[in-house]
Order: sequence, then structure tokens, then C-alpha cells
Amino acid sequence: MIEQLTDMDQGNGYSPPHSLIWQWQGLDIRYQVAGTTGPVLVLIHGFGASSDHWCKNISVLAEGHRVYAIDLLGFGQSAKPAPELEIEGRSPYCFETWGAQITAFLEAVVKEPAFLIGNSIGCVVALQAAVLEPNQVRGLMLLDCALRQIHDRKLQTQPPMRRLGRPLLKRLVRSKPVVHWLFQQLAKPNVVKKVLQSAYGNGDAVTDELVELLIQPSREPGAADVFWAFINNFTGPLPEDLLPQVSSPVQILWGTADPWEPIELGRALADFPVVEGFVALEGVGHCPQDEVPEQVNPRIQDWVAHHVIANPSEACIAVV
Repeated sequence: MIEQLTDMDQGNGYSPPHSLIWQWQGLDIRYQVAGTTGPVLVLIHGFGASSDHWCKNISVLAEGHRVYAIDLLGFGQSAKPAPELEIEGRSPYCFETWGAQITAFLEAVVKEPAFLIGNSIGCVVALQAAVLEPNQVRGLMLLDCALRQIHDRKLQTQPPMRRLGRPLLKRLVRSKPVVHWLFQQLAKPNVVKKVLQSAYGNGDAVTDELVELLIQPSREPGAADVFWAFINNFTGPLPEDLLPQVSSPVQILWGTADPWEPIELGRALADFPVVEGFVALEGVGHCPQDEVPEQVNPRIQDWVAHHVIANPSEACIAVV
């Protein structure tokens, strides 16, 4: 059952974020909501993160928008079912399932078309949702979209040694004991901090509070199995598969110092007709929304405002 906001929160103006639970497919899905007026934004986090990774964005954006930030199935405070559990015939930890989670959330909770804002794998999830239910999506902003370079179809673009090592890699990651051991080595504050500092252009933005925010869900039962399932995902949709099927406008922001998703490769996504613009964020790493919220928040606000002005009638379209 979906929790309801209090009467005080339903008034006009700004409201602080509320953490709520929504039941989907019999599983608990945690989300945060803030703001009472304006266009709807749905914020979708990246791998290993949660809705809390948008903590520097939610309250600012809520001043003029209704903002929802969701924990994808398997992450944050959302349920972490066994990978063997099938949801509509699919793994619970694949982009098709996460895309279906977002479209169901839009229908059941948001109840009207929204702008989807994603980071990393959250961008692919947003694209998948826009393909599944185009009428529910008013636009998409992609922050350092995951290019999924480990995908089987990208193997021929990889260096020779990486191609030769793929069979061994697959055998290793299929072993749950091996991956569980690896997960335990990675899910330590000092390791997580080093990983984040390598991913952020400005390592000083990685605080102990951020590390604890991201590592806390890894202590929950089932987290290691989620990690195992995800790193065994060598197939599924690529952003270049989904973009030609998207009808909503797309804006892309990309950190020039992103070591995981190089901007040189990311620029190729700007060639798709649906992409309105590609903005390079100088010296910024993989998570711009957290590293430079002072740059990202105004860009979200301005881009959404432009499309609301251009298509004011869409604000009144209900999701049915």
C-alpha cells in the first residue's frame, strides 16, 4: 500500500523529501518525493547507488517541480529478491525489468507523464522506460550514460587481450562464491572511497557521509547476489539500441573527466536525431549530479522549463 503525504505536505510551495514505500510485484520499492507544484521529475540512480545519490538535487529541484527519486529493485532500500525470481519472465536485475518498474511507478504513483533524469545505468533504464511507454515520458536528461562496454556485442571493439580474456572472465563471474568474495572485498568504506575518488573529477567531493550513504545498502541480505546478477549481464539493450526508438526529446550531460564512460565515446550518442544537445562538463567525473549540483540543477530546471513552455498542454495529460 502506498503511503500518503500528510495534509500539511499537500499544501502549496516547498516540502522536504519524504521517504515512502510502494509495492510492486509484491516487493517493497523505496522512493523519495518532494515538491507540490510544477512539472514532474523522476530521478534514476546508477549502479551501486540509490535515490540518496540525488540528495543534493531533490530539495533544490522541488522548489519548482514535483520530484520523485526511486531506488531500483535490488538497490538502496528497495527489495533484493533472489536472482532466480522471475518478474514477468525476466531476471529481476536487467534493464527490461527496471524499465518496467519505472513505467509501473509512473502509472501507479506519479499518475502523469514525467521528465526522467538518469545517471549511469539509470540513463539506460530511463531510455528503456521511454521505449516501453512513450506516452508517459515528456523528456529525458542523461548524465554520463552507461555505454555498457562489457556487452557481448561490443567485444570486437575491445583490445585483443580483453577479447581473449572474456571466456575466462565469464567463467569467473558465473561463480557465486568467487563473486561473493569479491563483493566483500569491495564493500568496505576505504575501498568504496577510493573507487569514488577515482570516478569523481574532484576527489574532495567524496565525503565520509557519501561513502556511508552508498555502502549501507551493501550490508543488507541479498546485496551480494544483486552484484553477482548484474556483473553477469553481458546482453540486453544498449543506449544506441534504445535511442532510435525514443520519441521524447533527449538532453545529454557528460563529465570530461569521467574515467568509466569516456566522453569521446559518449559523444557518439549525440548523433541520434532525438538528442537535442550534448553538454560537456569540464573536469567533472561520472556522477555530475553529486559532484557539481550547482551546475546540474540549473541545467535541469532550464531544460525542463523550455519544454514546458514549448508544450504546455502536455502538463495536463494524465497517465491512463
